[in-house]
Amino acid sequence: MSEPPGATVTLVEVPTIDDPSKSFTAQRVLPLRRPGRWIVTAVVLVLVAQFVHGLATNPFYQWDRFGYWFLRPTILDGLLITLEVTAYSAVLGLLGGILLALARLSKSPVLRAVSWTYVWALRSIPLIVVLIFLYNFSALYKTLSVGVPFGPAFFSFDESRLATDMVVAVIGLSLNEAAYAAEVVRGGILSVDQGQHEAAAALGLPKGYQFRRIVFPQALRSIIPNYVNQLIGLIKGTSLVFYVSLLDLFGSAQTMGSTYPGDIVPLLLVVTVWYLILTSLVSVVQFYVERHYARGATRSLPPTPLQKLRTGLTDLRARIRREAAV
Repeated sequence: MSEPPGATVTLVEVPTIDDPSKSFTAQRVLPLRRPGRWIVTAVVLVLVAQFVHGLATNPFYQWDRFGYWFLRPTILDGLLITLEVTAYSAVLGLLGGILLALARLSKSPVLRAVSWTYVWALRSIPLIVVLIFLYNFSALYKTLSVGVPFGPAFFSFDESRLATDMVVAVIGLSLNEAAYAAEVVRGGILSVDQGQHEAAAALGLPKGYQFRRIVFPQALRSIIPNYVNQLIGLIKGTSLVFYVSLLDLFGSAQTMGSTYPGDIVPLLLVVTVWYLILTSLVSVVQFYVERHYARGATRSLPPTPLQKLRTGLTDLRARIRREAAV
């Protein structure tokens, strides 16, 4: 018979008519004692309890002021701006990343060189430098024109009128995000088995159709987890748009902290909790999107958090019963 790992089996000799000296039967499986695990668990629980107790009882956190600021219109307006900047930048950054990844994988040496240079430059320059540079871009180029290089311009426009604070923030974050998204998308495309490309080519499918219906859907299984990490970083990166005069969530809290210096800590806690909520929602969406694209790639879909909780409670009850029976 098979035993669970880390368990011992007590064998009791039972005589039989044929050969009383060679018959054995298993009575009860005794789980292996692991006192170290229980000691470490107890220490961790004590530390967590102390941390929670400190959060709840330390008057420095001013939880009453936290409740006052959490849903104030100023904070909610900043939260809305954060969501807008994140949404626009995520979409534009992903689209730009796809184009850069395709250019990097192109057979054209010019496209490969331009794509590599862009990714190298934008990943090397800090985001705050990109934002400040764009914010002061009108000082370098007061008007922008489209036309023939070194020749006549077809039309021109005033850059300062178009470059509002929102536009500067979205463009800066999108340019930065596209550089990282390009490497994520390129890695996902390269992770698709070469046999898929060969099979699609053998069927005579057009290149665009191969990419849209065969290669890219399979690459998404690798792209989604990595890009969601980028998206979470983008949500937190929106806090830098405060330096280009856009009052996002962090900027609103910073402004209120300057007006009410005694509420700086609760305002920072408000910002922290809102960022935790946003990133947690993104993580939940990520799980279900990954689960959707896992169909056909695994024999069984990964369990949902509710299913994991039920399984964990069932295993815990069974373990408690075994411990009690020993």
